[in-house]
Amino acid sequence: MSNYYQPEIETASRECLKKVQSERLVRTVANCYENVPFYRKKFDEIGLLPGDIKSIDDITKLPFTVKQDLRDNYPFGLFAVDREKLYRIHASSGTTGKQTVVGYTKTDVERWADGAARALVAAGVTKEDIVHISYGYGLFTGGLGLHYGVEQMGAITVPASTGNTKRQIMLLQDFGAAAICCTPSYALTIAEAMEEAGIDSKDLPLRVGIFGAEPWTEAMRKEIEKKLNIKAYDIYGLSEIAGPGVAYECEEQSGMHICEDYFYPEIVDPDTLEPLPDGEYGELVFTCIGKEALPLIRYRTRDISCITHETCSCGRTLVKMKKPRGRSDDMLIIRGVNVFPSQVEHVILTLGMDPNYQILVDRINNADVMTVCIEMSESVFSDSIRNIEATEHKIAAAMQSVLGVSTKVKLVEPRSLPRYEGKAVRVIDNRKLS
Repeated sequence: MSNYYQPEIETASRECLKKVQSERLVRTVANCYENVPFYRKKFDEIGLLPGDIKSIDDITKLPFTVKQDLRDNYPFGLFAVDREKLYRIHASSGTTGKQTVVGYTKTDVERWADGAARALVAAGVTKEDIVHISYGYGLFTGGLGLHYGVEQMGAITVPASTGNTKRQIMLLQDFGAAAICCTPSYALTIAEAMEEAGIDSKDLPLRVGIFGAEPWTEAMRKEIEKKLNIKAYDIYGLSEIAGPGVAYECEEQSGMHICEDYFYPEIVDPDTLEPLPDGEYGELVFTCIGKEALPLIRYRTRDISCITHETCSCGRTLVKMKKPRGRSDDMLIIRGVNVFPSQVEHVILTLGMDPNYQILVDRINNADVMTVCIEMSESVFSDSIRNIEATEHKIAAAMQSVLGVSTKVKLVEPRSLPRYEGKAVRVIDNRKLS
């Protein structure tokens, strides 16, 4: 029997959801036109008045918003409320230029916490549980997003944040957390440190992991579940929309339910921007119909995914999105072939290699060269040079088959690649530096 945090919305009929979405879209568009000069200008340019939007079916009449619009209006230009009504400010974890700044009213934070609470309950977390949060706290939305979700649904929070992996393991042992929340790469770092310390994950009461903030494959899920002896659930969010809790997996682990009463999803062709039908992959677009401070309209996430409106066997009627295949702006083009880092990870894990890797891209003699560095396990490292080279050739052949482009594979010493407490940096594209 499935557990719901807010069954009245999580299992609502499509008719009920459409009514909620339509009412909130009409309010959101009016709010943007009246209080955000950026949107008023965009609407006026295409001759659109708030009164032209009468239901959620009219959403395609609205213009798109992109990340550059947030940067161009840095820091508070897209906020739709006065400073007196602001309750919280976060910012993206961007690596170049100005961060994208997001604001929340008290109601926004409560609704964000609702989404995170729905995710926790869907993963089987109860009010009697202790939840260990190893996402970063601060301007990054991960830590506080799950923190408020845990408090909202009534469980106990351990705000461990990131870093000091040995201490994290000690807290897991001493406090007896039933659930852990962090990036999937950090979950494997914790598992690796436990193995090195001779700690058996079966001796911990952990049973659930909620992982997000970076792409991860089904093969990586199986690796985490095996090493930590838990069930691993995906959670989706992005700072511009709300952070973790925009969408979440249920017990079926076959896609993430979107909190579509707050965030209305569309899938569009990334080139033509035309809407795509259920089941077809394209760019995920969100309209924030439940936000007051930063109600973004048709925001292009750059994530490549698909959605389905079929009722899930868990009983939830909320639309489901598939785990993103990658990002249109993270996609590598190698000698004319589109390559997503998730494809590389799938090959590595399918062949039984450790999931610690890095992709290096260079341009040599005007040709793209991609090298995948993969850490060896101790058993492979102790093998003969000939066998190591044979393994490299085997992986390279598999990469060629899956990616459709030749790749160099370099097996490196155990624990020689960087470890990350937050989002893992998997790609170093030196072509952009020259």
